[in-house]
Amino acid sequence: MSIDSDTPLYNGLTASVPGLPAAWYFDPAQHAREMATLWRKNWLYVARSEVFPNPGAFRTLTVGDQNYLVVRGRSGSLRGFHNTCRHRGSLLCEAAEGQLGVSGRIVCPYHQWTYDTEDGVLLRTSSFAEPEGFDKSVHGLFQVAVVEWRGCVFLHPDLDTPWDANTAFQRPADNFANFPLETMVVGHTWHAEMSCNWKTFWENFNECLHCPAVHPELTELVPLYGRRIIHPRDVPDWGVHVQSNDPRYRGGLRDGAETWSMDGSAQGHAIQSLTSEERARGQTYASTWPSVFIAGYADHVRIVSLRPLGPERTELVAEWLFQPETLADSTYNIENVVDFGRLVMEQDAKACELNQRGLHAAPLKAGVLMPEEYLVERFHNWIRAGLVL
Repeated sequence: MSIDSDTPLYNGLTASVPGLPAAWYFDPAQHAREMATLWRKNWLYVARSEVFPNPGAFRTLTVGDQNYLVVRGRSGSLRGFHNTCRHRGSLLCEAAEGQLGVSGRIVCPYHQWTYDTEDGVLLRTSSFAEPEGFDKSVHGLFQVAVVEWRGCVFLHPDLDTPWDANTAFQRPADNFANFPLETMVVGHTWHAEMSCNWKTFWENFNECLHCPAVHPELTELVPLYGRRIIHPRDVPDWGVHVQSNDPRYRGGLRDGAETWSMDGSAQGHAIQSLTSEERARGQTYASTWPSVFIAGYADHVRIVSLRPLGPERTELVAEWLFQPETLADSTYNIENVVDFGRLVMEQDAKACELNQRGLHAAPLKAGVLMPEEYLVERFHNWIRAGLVL
């Protein structure tokens, strides 16, 4: 990234930067390459820990042609496996989520091979006899790495990859230190499918040039976004307004607003562990590519994960997290928060689909990045660096 030496704190790009090749957003071969690299060599978000309340509770995750199984073992720890039987490759668990039977064991629905949830060891086959040379100990399930981080469950297809939040998050999670993530609970979940490439979504997330035209309600709540930027230092003359208390220049929410909601109100449920500076910030983000970003607000947290369904199809899942006492308050209007977040994401989805449709133009070889799109450049560099088989 190029930085103007005269204004060392200026965030923007100072030289013209080409975007990714247009064909990378719809070419099946490129999509397969990304699935085999970027989506197999990075930590992937699965769900919140609360969806695995008891031993035997499981979730499956399909990414491209790979299917994974995460289950809470008998010891209470989460375990992860490729969701495939070692007999002839059948899926073990077809449902997206559920609870194993009373035995607490993984039983293949095809030929009833049975595995232990703790380490995936093969316990028994369904044959009358096992042939000479067959060794159950080498036919256990293929394991993947699983970690619980602050109430969030991630998996890595490589069992030997250690978890390190400092490297797993490209947009660091330090700003969430005072959020009680471990004890917050999901109050609402929203699913959507977008007719766009997964990278199109991430590009949209990492810039605000689109904000005034696409998000009129959001730019009214976050006036800085109305200037088409995401940080006060995203314009060359940022220093002129460094002492300003106007939210158009200092950032944060409009005067009088507390959180991302339809009326800007936190309804008396601001998170007390946050500092006044953190509440005044309005919003904070952490992201780990390619699968999830976490957004923190004064009274809630929103986790948005995505999953490619094809070169031009992406699933989006949003989870709104609240403190238990917030959800226990019968006067708290959760729709005030959810409706605003959903509105913004629906607007983003429409913009991403519009972008996707235009990428097929035969003369278009690649786009070009503008100064405010420095985070998009960072994402593109991550893509290029990760496409090594």
